[in-house]
Amino acid sequence: MNLQEIEQLGPQALIKAINDLILHDFDQLIFILYRLDIPEAKLKTLLAEHPQEDAAKMIAALIIERQLQKQKSRESFRQQGDIPEDERW
Repeated sequence: MNLQEIEQLGPQALIKAINDLILHDFDQLIFILYRLDIPEAKLKTLLAEHPQEDAAKMIAALIIERQLQKQKSRESFRQQGDIPEDERW
């Protein structure tokens, strides 16, 4: 499972993929979380505060939250980039 595949999954498929990575390729999961810019401290705190919860669900929620943040950021920059034609370089 790679970063592009992870980004295309729906919530339930994402949880399953994360569980598979936890069990079979933890290093790849860490790499993906790093590439997605998931804050390590936030993840550690969340996992420590909810030890009985499904770790894959919590990780998936963080991934989805981060992807939505990125999408919002891109949209705001795109809107700011709407410079009138006569003011462009």
